[in-house]
Order: sequence, then structure tokens, then C-alpha cells
Amino acid sequence: MKSLFIEKNISYDGTQLRSLFAYMDFGLQGDSIVSWVGPCNVSFDHMVDGEDLLAKAEIRGGQMVHFIVECFSTPLAEMVWQQRLLASLVHDLILEKGRVAGGGVPAVRRDGDDVFVKLPSGEGKFSISIATVSPVSGLMHFAVNVTNSGTPVPTASLDDLGLRAPEFAREILKRFVGEFESVRGATTKVRWVR
Repeated sequence: MKSLFIEKNISYDGTQLRSLFAYMDFGLQGDSIVSWVGPCNVSFDHMVDGEDLLAKAEIRGGQMVHFIVECFSTPLAEMVWQQRLLASLVHDLILEKGRVAGGGVPAVRRDGDDVFVKLPSGEGKFSISIATVSPVSGLMHFAVNVTNSGTPVPTASLDDLGLRAPEFAREILKRFVGEFESVRGATTKVRWVR
């Protein structure tokens, strides 16, 4: 699993969730996870989630940390498991490093592939995500709010927790690659059952 934090600001509009995005745009061939910071505004033409389409839900944010994962020859169910793993890694990192006003540990919960953070002002949605497949690979977009500006629902953000976006992104990249490689390694050390 290759990883890259992209230094330039890229606006996520849904078109990045495609096979070979990391390879054609950044030279990462094979299974990969890339991340960057930038705004988010997904039109209905590029929205993948049927539930969001039916609800005509807006997916946007003024500034987010984005992750795109691509795994070749991977079915949708496995990508959904990876999506939930990524949400769990984000949950854990918030508990380890995040602090709310006054220095307290934030109340954070994961519900499926969504992460929520309780702030003095109330609970806010911290992340968005979707998993899908192309003819050649499984794909996932996962993003967390850097700020609360431009969001259509009450949110919580890295700014609320005193966390810097590039450092947060790099740590999640490292942890996700570590888990991915550990799982792959675990599949190569067991005998089959007769």
C-alpha cells in the first residue's frame, strides 16, 4: 500500500473518486491512499451515495482533509470494511491528540463509517465518506472537517480540537498503511483447514 500527502490545495468535487486517480495524477501505481487539504462541493452528477441522492443532501465544506483509497481487485464489501477501519483510526486519533476548549478530551463516537464529536455547542458531524467500486478496483473517499465553514449540517472540525490538518493527515496515512499491511501479512501466515 503506497501513500502520499499532496501538498497542494485541491477542491474535491467527486471526480477524484475514480480508478487510477493516484497513478495518473501523482504516480502512485497499485494499492494506494492519498490525502490533501481543500474545499469540498460534490454535485448531484458526481454523487455516489444513493441515500444522499434521494434526500437531495448537500455534500460540501469550506476546508477538509480528504483521503482517496484505491485497492485493486477488491469487492465493495471489503472497501466498506476499510471505510469503517479508517473511521476507527480517525476516532482513535481524536481521542489521543484532540482537545476541546479548556483542554479536555473530546467526547467522540463512531457510527458505522461516520465520526461525531461532542463540543460545548453540541454534537457535530466530523467526517463524510463513501465506498464504491470500478471495474478494476475498490475505491473510497473519506474526509474530515478542518473548519466548520460552508457545511450544510452542524459539524465539528480539527480547528475545534486544536489539531493541524497536515499532521493529522500524515498520521492517518501512516496508521492506515500499517493496518493494511498487517492484514495482508496476516493472510500469508495461516495454514488452510482440511
